[in-house]
Amino acid sequence: MPAQRLIPATLKLQDGIPYADAYGDVYHSADGGLEQARHVFLAGNGLPERWRHRRSFTILETGFGLGLNFLATWQAWRDDSRRSAQLHYVAVEKHPFAAPDLQTLHALWPQLQPLSAQLCDAWPPLVAGFHRLTLDEGRVVLTLVFGDIADCLPEIQAAADAFYLDGFAPSRNPEMWSVQLLARLNRLAAPEAKLATYTVTGTVRRALIQAGFVCDRPPGFGRKRQMLVGRFAPRWQQPPRMSLKDRRAVVIGAGIAGSAACERLAARGWQVTLIERHARPAQEASGNIAGIVMPMMSRDGNQASRLARAAYLYAVAQWRQLGGIGKAFAGSQCGVLQLAGDAQQADMQRATLHDLGLPQDFARWAAPGEAAALTGNAASHGGWFFPRGGWVTPASLCEAMLDACGTKLVRLFGRPVAGLERDGGIWMVRDEAGAEIASAPVVIVAGGIDAHRLPQTQGLPLDAVRGQVTHLAADAMTAPPVVICGDGYVTPEVRGICTVGATYDADHETALRGDSQHENLQRLAQLLPAAQPAVSDMALRGRVGFRCVTPDRMPLVGALPDADRAITSSRLRDVPRHPGLYGLMGYGSRGLIWAPFAAELLASMLEGEPLPIERSLLDVLDPARFALKVYRRG
Repeated sequence: MPAQRLIPATLKLQDGIPYADAYGDVYHSADGGLEQARHVFLAGNGLPERWRHRRSFTILETGFGLGLNFLATWQAWRDDSRRSAQLHYVAVEKHPFAAPDLQTLHALWPQLQPLSAQLCDAWPPLVAGFHRLTLDEGRVVLTLVFGDIADCLPEIQAAADAFYLDGFAPSRNPEMWSVQLLARLNRLAAPEAKLATYTVTGTVRRALIQAGFVCDRPPGFGRKRQMLVGRFAPRWQQPPRMSLKDRRAVVIGAGIAGSAACERLAARGWQVTLIERHARPAQEASGNIAGIVMPMMSRDGNQASRLARAAYLYAVAQWRQLGGIGKAFAGSQCGVLQLAGDAQQADMQRATLHDLGLPQDFARWAAPGEAAALTGNAASHGGWFFPRGGWVTPASLCEAMLDACGTKLVRLFGRPVAGLERDGGIWMVRDEAGAEIASAPVVIVAGGIDAHRLPQTQGLPLDAVRGQVTHLAADAMTAPPVVICGDGYVTPEVRGICTVGATYDADHETALRGDSQHENLQRLAQLLPAAQPAVSDMALRGRVGFRCVTPDRMPLVGALPDADRAITSSRLRDVPRHPGLYGLMGYGSRGLIWAPFAAELLASMLEGEPLPIERSLLDVLDPARFALKVYRRG
């Protein structure tokens, strides 16, 4: 999806019915919006009967609008004692409402208020792209895709059991009903999928028939004589529905990556065994006192920044589900100020906010005066301020994620892994003596640079980059109230300490070094010139960790390539893989935001669920991308 500037919907009523200026039409029938949702979309798709006794059921809606169809569906699902274990709902919206406007609109249907309150509380900032919301204690997953449907629909990876084709009339919104767009629905249709729509035009019906749907026109709702329903029955053979029977996994590594993988799998009912060579979690790169939580920004909305933005927003939302930063685990959502280095960079930062149309609850401009008050630097040029950002203690977060797994998790600590062996569809994880530690059909390697200890992962292009952080007593300096970033960072007080960092060193020295401390103190002088502590006789305090990085600085998420089998095609999906062996590695210095998002992505892949990200971005994270580059170079 290209970088987009969202234009939010405007709250307006016409004769008491929500009205869209952009399309010159009302959002629902004058005969009743909730009743229309139930008659056209629920009954038209054979719901609730079709989701009964299913492990999961997926609905795709082409226009989220007020969210009324979603709320009606959620209510019907909750009221059905025979409902599916999980409900996935994917919806595209070009002009989303802000949360306060949704609250106002939903007040028109008091019976939906408990569900509306949950939805509005979880509502994301109005930023283009994919947003995954976890509702109803994880049983309902709403994936919102903000943007033009012509750009968004090709990016969705899902197998929909039901389609809600809900957009303004073709005469008002022709792009929504184009033949090209409707033809793409067959790629997203699960076996025996159904669809329903208020629209009955011949062009729409013929396009759906061409896409493989058998269509009918039963009685419509209210004054609408007919509506359109369809059943997916293509002339071509359909792939079988994905089915997992043995939902067991072994996760290797109890840092931030492995802990997040355990939590996301256990939340789906998997039985997980976690193996860690240390006696406690988060002893390697995840062992710092404070890690920074912030997105990455680019004016052109490039792939790296879009991925980091999605990861950041998902992580912050997921941590709320755990109980909240500073409550369920140590940290503070105090905000992050990313300073502009000079006047030219300040102009670029302001232009980026303008060009992307980013809302202030995601990122805003902190003028020089505000930045000066936060940093004590009267010469500040200002900077980006991220109000949802802050700092987190990774070890505390790991413990919270592992505790959330409950009885679904077995912890095996102090057990170094030396080998993997697969037999009969089951992976055996072995120690240095060759004894079996654990076994499962799925193994997830999340051990960072320690992955090189295993034969199956030795060929991955992972490198260790040394990072030293400096610990300064907070009472010896003026601690900032927010995280300050620029060329480095400094945190507010954490356990009586301000953390300053971090170096990027090519060597593998594990001990603290004076030159690295001096480098960090230079960073502090640039970020907080008025907060300089007396350092002439300061003891060397801090921590050294090693970031696991890839050549392109993007993570490895997904099925691991099998280096012993030849690559014979230039397509990434055709690269041979180790069956049932996956990786979550290479998070670099952004592990806090990558870990929850990558774990959710991998769990969605394993379950055959809708993915929380654009299809075009999957290749950027694929662990086989480097092997394919070598093959293409010949």
